[in-house]
Amino acid sequence: HAQTWKMGFVILATAGYDHVIRFWDAQSGKCYRALQHKESQINRLEISPDKKYIAAAANPAVKLYEVRSNNPNAALSFTGHGGNVTSVGFQKDGKWIFTSSEDGTVKVWDVTGAAVYQQEYKFNSAVTSAQLHPNQAEIICGFQDGTLRVIDLVANKVTRIVGPDPESSIRAVSVSSNGKLIACCNSSGTAYVWDLPQRNCQEMTQLAKIQAHDSYVLSCSFSPNSALLATTSADQTIKLWETSSWTCDKTLMGHQQWVWDAAWSADSAFLLTGASDKTARLWDVSQGEAVRQYTGHGKIVSAVALSDSADAVNPSTS
Repeated sequence: HAQTWKMGFVILATAGYDHVIRFWDAQSGKCYRALQHKESQINRLEISPDKKYIAAAANPAVKLYEVRSNNPNAALSFTGHGGNVTSVGFQKDGKWIFTSSEDGTVKVWDVTGAAVYQQEYKFNSAVTSAQLHPNQAEIICGFQDGTLRVIDLVANKVTRIVGPDPESSIRAVSVSSNGKLIACCNSSGTAYVWDLPQRNCQEMTQLAKIQAHDSYVLSCSFSPNSALLATTSADQTIKLWETSSWTCDKTLMGHQQWVWDAAWSADSAFLLTGASDKTARLWDVSQGEAVRQYTGHGKIVSAVALSDSADAVNPSTS
């Protein structure tokens, strides 16, 4: 591979409590664009499938900014939540987005026309995390009350609910790209994994219960090849779990404070993380080492996003 990561080829973005979204050259580690988001801290970042937009989930709005632009203003703003927006995600063709919030709702919004929500699901607990199933028809949600629920967008109702630990709030959920596995992690440091059957089947079989960390697990995310589950924690580490055995493959150490978020490269070879130490780090998964550090935020880096081609190669070589 003579090809290397180049600006624009790889979109690597971070955001957090300093109200700034930063875009970084993945290879050099230099910030080439900083977007001011004056209203609030940013809880989540998500890049659209066509790489045109980056969505910032904040409090209480979600804003879409143009990726390949110097326009400092949002292209679209989604208002309607009454609290922190905890998740945002795109339908695979970019026609609609979904959001979840501490206000106890999950909303589905039209992106093509007026930015108004088309569907709303109300719950009696804060929604802490949500992810769209690869089938584009279900949203898996984690709740402060310790439950995990599956919303069927076609049937327009909750079809499945499990409550692994009512004493501990779910902090994050993840669905494997093959659609077969759901993971969630909670404030007790535990990660749970279920087998996800077809939409017409109500049963969910618990495959694993992992005491992943001794402190809060703040995020969990399956690698695109579904081989690993990454968990990030208040214990300052990231752990990589093999989905074939649910044993720990590696522990990534280097952050000095809580690790809030993680995003995988398309080929599952790299992991981007953001932490309270005001840095983001890019890890070579096979080596278990950080190959780049991105420094420039003034406060906690709570959200990271990475979008690259599947044939991106090691940024430490050229």
